[in-house]
Amino acid sequence: MTFQSIIFYIFAAILIVSGLRVITARNPVHAVLFLVLAFFTASGLWLLLYAEFLAITLILVYVGAVMVLFLFVVMMLDINFDKLREGFWKYLPVAATVAIAMVVEMVLLITSKNFALANKAFGAPPAAGISNSKELGRILYTDYLLPFELAAVILLVAIVAAIALTLRPRKEAKSQIVGDQVRVKASDRLKIIKMDAEKEMPPESTAIPTPPAA
Repeated sequence: MTFQSIIFYIFAAILIVSGLRVITARNPVHAVLFLVLAFFTASGLWLLLYAEFLAITLILVYVGAVMVLFLFVVMMLDINFDKLREGFWKYLPVAATVAIAMVVEMVLLITSKNFALANKAFGAPPAAGISNSKELGRILYTDYLLPFELAAVILLVAIVAAIALTLRPRKEAKSQIVGDQVRVKASDRLKIIKMDAEKEMPPESTAIPTPPAA
């Protein structure tokens, strides 16, 4: 067994344990921290596969941005997580069935002749002067162009649907009407009033009133 194989099994064990702790930890903050650990170990596995660009992207995007946002949201919201986990064991058989099906699919995929990952192990190191991100972009926009475009369209539809479902008109909220702002005229916003600079007061108003007699 080579050194890379030993590191792979260590990272794989840490990834499995941290993934299980994400769904079994009672404290939501601990669950988020275990998810951060899972992302770090997954990036280590990407490094073993000579995919440095994907490894650093996983750390910068998910650990540096998404997980920090999740941690802030979990710590700021006062949610009763014990009440949310009341029906956890009720759905355990269905979740276990789905998990077993996914494991079977992954085993069939790994042992397939099309991928032959079992024979290639970690693959050969890339030649000198080859950019990892350049090769990834070339493969995405040549061999996998149609799946890449379909994934982009699905994400766009999901974003539009999320905005449409959560957007609710509120009376107390102020919103901009772009059409009215574009069609605005100077006369609608500015009104000039002509008036004298000084106005004389009548003599009666300037006289000091005498106090009434006692």
